[in-house]
Amino acid sequence: MPKFSRRLALLAAVTMPLALGLPSVGRAEDLMQVYREAQQYDPVLASARASWTATQERVPQALSGLLPNVGLTGNANYNDGRTTIKVEPRSITANSYQNYNYAISAAQPLFRMQNMIAFDQAKQQVAQADYVLALAQQDLMLRVTVAYFDVLLAEVTIELNDAQKAAVSEQLAQAKRNFEVGVATITDTNEAQAKYDSIVAQEIVSRNDLDNKRTALRAIIGRFPKSLKKLGPGFEPQPPAPNTLEAWVQRADADNLAVRVAQYNYDVATLEVGRARAAHYPTVDLVGSYGNNAGTGSIANDFDISGRTATIGVALNVPIYQGGAINSRVREALAQQEKFRQDLEIARRNALFNAQIGFSGVNSAVALVKAIEQTVISTQVALESNRLGQEVGVRTNLDVLNVQQSVYSARRDLAQAYFNFLTSTLRLKASVGGLTEADLEELNRRLGG
Repeated sequence: MPKFSRRLALLAAVTMPLALGLPSVGRAEDLMQVYREAQQYDPVLASARASWTATQERVPQALSGLLPNVGLTGNANYNDGRTTIKVEPRSITANSYQNYNYAISAAQPLFRMQNMIAFDQAKQQVAQADYVLALAQQDLMLRVTVAYFDVLLAEVTIELNDAQKAAVSEQLAQAKRNFEVGVATITDTNEAQAKYDSIVAQEIVSRNDLDNKRTALRAIIGRFPKSLKKLGPGFEPQPPAPNTLEAWVQRADADNLAVRVAQYNYDVATLEVGRARAAHYPTVDLVGSYGNNAGTGSIANDFDISGRTATIGVALNVPIYQGGAINSRVREALAQQEKFRQDLEIARRNALFNAQIGFSGVNSAVALVKAIEQTVISTQVALESNRLGQEVGVRTNLDVLNVQQSVYSARRDLAQAYFNFLTSTLRLKASVGGLTEADLEELNRRLGG
């Protein structure tokens, strides 16, 4: 058989279990459908969105420290007074009256260095929140994809187990028939029975694994998934583009989302050092007030009274000594700055490591897929040869069963290699901050039915 035709036959043989799947319930769901649902119901992403929304309020809160502060106070009192003179001639004076007053005060900061730095910090934190949310969205894409393909691989394993179980069952029945007519020993029957029992045990493990993988996907979308679309035929793994490590490493250093988040943390910490030192600086405010008071008398008379006051001026506050608290806060801020500087370095090294590992992983996955494809072809040919050898008496039933086991193991390994390639490709893009929904949509188009 020509190499190309043989490879097409191989892919058809391997992807058939992927396309068949387990019994469907309604229409199969594809990767993008599962991802859209995860966007709505995944609690991790929901938490990140709530955090992003909360962070947006940092700017108006910090801006308030640079805007006027206006307050209104007032009170109204009813007074009942009584005076008794006990010396002769005795007299009693009673008087009741009301007092009313209100005051409006306002202060406009003219120079408050701490508040100005706090406003800069808030703008940095809001900008950082976009990358934190993008990191959570990128993480969701990876979690959904891995969970989706984990379910598919578990289904493939069960399908291959069922196929192997049927094949071994046929071998077992043939061994029993041959033993009954005296052309085979009981050993062939016992060996086939042992293989059959082993597959039954493996089937239990495989079905439990499928339940676990479906539960993992449920933790993301909030329900058990229905039948999922399988990987379609004609799949051809490709190496990274560009296929040079240096290009991916440079992108990781410049665009990795975790590095950008860490950079903002360091920038905010640097501003915090300046804010702590600014506590030594004086503050200058423009202040003003207006007050009005009125009454219907006092304890001494019953004359109506009223008055008002208005003031405007500049208030200067110079901190001189606060028990060493300011210097302590500066030292604390410097230590925090160093902490975030080291965190930034860790993020950069991790980004470079992930890019290098991801790049090598994709290329290794491409090579592994090709190698296992050839393994499947070789084991299939070996199986056919052993079956022929068994017919002419040069191979035993155990030989056929062992090669048959190798065929199904190789097919399962090939499905695993396909899925590893796909997830490795997404992880590589994530390491450089380039994983987008368009990548998921492209992957989704590779799914069959």
